[in-house]
Amino acid sequence: MTEQTLVGAAAGDDPGEGLRAVRALRDLADRLETLQVERARGLGWSWQEIADGLGVSRQAVHKKHGRRL
Repeated sequence: MTEQTLVGAAAGDDPGEGLRAVRALRDLADRLETLQVERARGLGWSWQEIADGLGVSRQAVHKKHGRRL
């Protein structure tokens, strides 16, 4: 399912389809966040710069991604 299809399903009238689409979008967002955090760290970004970009605290982003990197 494409992102556009997922968005349509998430906003649609069928709650079952909508909830599955919301879950799929959440999973996609998590994968994209991990990808971009890894790129940012590889380019020398600080945890604070990444946190600012995500709109979260430095501690939150480090706790979520710090062990993986």
